[in-house]
Amino acid sequence: MDSPSDLPRDAGGVPPRPVAARERDARDRDEQGRARNARPRDGLGRPLPYGAPGVERQPEGVVRTPDETVGEAQRLLDGGRPFHAHEVFEDAWKSGPAGERELWRGMAQLAVGLTHAARGNAVGGARLLRRGATAVTRWTASDTGRERPYGLDVAGLTYWARELAEEVDEGAAVDAGARAPRLRG
Repeated sequence: MDSPSDLPRDAGGVPPRPVAARERDARDRDEQGRARNARPRDGLGRPLPYGAPGVERQPEGVVRTPDETVGEAQRLLDGGRPFHAHEVFEDAWKSGPAGERELWRGMAQLAVGLTHAARGNAVGGARLLRRGATAVTRWTASDTGRERPYGLDVAGLTYWARELAEEVDEGAAVDAGARAPRLRG
């Protein structure tokens, strides 16, 4: 085995960086230089090999009205793409008013809970479904005085999430499109 002094060095006497550091620098990056995975993804957001056909990715950082957020998320949920719906809710969570962030975070957790359940991750799916149900219920019960923010059926979503979490705990397989909730009842 080579000792550190036997390793090749560049002209300045610096040994080469480890492979992991070189690979980290080779990651996909967006226009601002932030690391972004450009691999195609399937409908549940799982990365596919480069060059494989995937579903269209949700653009990140899109600022939508609450009604546009709910409409786009419902379209994605109905299409069996809860991971992508989660990204829409995440945009609302990050760009919306501070007083609504808990609501949108809870909605994102519901969508990603469905994602994990459909991927076969029963523990993570059930946990996130329950966490999301608690978050949207807590937000509604707080001093907002809004039982149906933006037409969202919070009571129905909470029931759906808790029921699905129980089924997932019992080992039920989940088809994301077939089990997509109706956001507005």
